[in-house]
Amino acid sequence: MIFSESLKKNGDFQCVYKNGKSYANKYLVMYILKQDTQKNRIGISVSKKVGNSVVRHRITRLIRESYRLNEKEFDDGLDVVIVARPGAKEKNFFEIESALLHLGRLHRIVGNVSQKEEKEENETDSDFSD
Repeated sequence: MIFSESLKKNGDFQCVYKNGKSYANKYLVMYILKQDTQKNRIGISVSKKVGNSVVRHRITRLIRESYRLNEKEFDDGLDVVIVARPGAKEKNFFEIESALLHLGRLHRIVGNVSQKEEKEENETDSDFSD
């Protein structure tokens, strides 16, 4: 992950849980806390309710890869905690990715990059039309 680091300490997770804002869908819960940094910090939590260690690790990898591939679409300066729900157990990559992006749109932290790029493209196109 180019623009992100991992949340590792329990205190960091607790701070995001207590002070952050959360949205949920069928498969994931996302907590967001704004920070004054240039990078995002992401933490992933999958409890034993979801399944055994193989299942939990698979879901963690799917969430991490979904975030990594769409990392440029997320705003900067955020602490993000993603909690997997038991419904995510048998889902494939595309369903997890869709759930992650859906939560990002609910938090209004995804999709802003494409709008910025469109504005920049429009500005450069108008420069050439002179």
